[in-house]
Formats: sequence, structure tokens, C-alpha cells
Amino acid sequence: MSRTVMIVVSDNQETVDNAKKYWENHDVTVHAYSSAQWREGLDNNFFRQQLAAGVPALVSGNSPVTTDAGGNVLQFPTATASTASSNVQKMEELEAQAIENAIVQYKGNLTEAAKALGIGRATLYRKVKQYHIDPSAARKKKSGPIAA
Repeated sequence: MSRTVMIVVSDNQETVDNAKKYWENHDVTVHAYSSAQWREGLDNNFFRQQLAAGVPALVSGNSPVTTDAGGNVLQFPTATASTASSNVQKMEELEAQAIENAIVQYKGNLTEAAKALGIGRATLYRKVKQYHIDPSAARKKKSGPIAA
């Protein structure tokens, strides 16, 4: 039986330590890299070949990461207290949560949210309807009152 490999790319040592501690009991090997090490590694042919051979899972830190190319990696949703007891969330729940997060982050702009999610605008509109998500709620959210 092969061992699962998880690669954690984070500049937060606490995130790395938590990942290693959690996954050591699940027969998962954790390889941790800082953002700089990861970028340098991607420029190295041997490093890329090793990644391709192992087909590892990839996890980023706890906050969204903006790439140099201007793309945006959104935080993958995590289990909430209500779903933590079952230890498993359905893909539909995760997808709906990711869509809601993107819509809120882009203040209801569905075109930008679709780009960030890596899906077409028509697909996002269909999924918004499917999951009964109200994008206008994100547009109506305003920052707190401004002190005079």
C-alpha cells in the first residue's frame, strides 16, 4: 500500500506544525515548503519531476494567496462546528461554501468570482441558482459605520 504525500506551502510555521501533527496519525507524509522554497522548486526540473511522480495533494496556508501573475487562490472551505461531528462534508456543501466565499470576496461581482473559482460565468450562474445563493446579499454588505 502506498503512502499518501501532502505538500504544505506556508510561511506560517504554526500551520506547518499543525498539519504535520494532524496527518502523522493518518499515515500521510507531510512535506513543508515556504513560499520562496516552493517558487524556487518549481523552477527546478528535478523538483517538478518528483512532484509529477508522486502526484501529491497541495494545501496552502490559512489565508488567500495572491500570485505574481495576478491570479487569486481562494481558501478551501473547512469544516464548521455543525459538520465537524460527522467528519465528512458533501462535495455539494463544500462547493456551495466556496462559491459563497468567492461571491462575498468579490462583493457580488459574479464575473470576477467565476474567474477566481476557475469556472465559466454561465456555470457560476447555474450553480448559484442550484444552491439558492443570493449574490445581492454580498453587494448589500457594507463596511461598518464611519465615525464622524
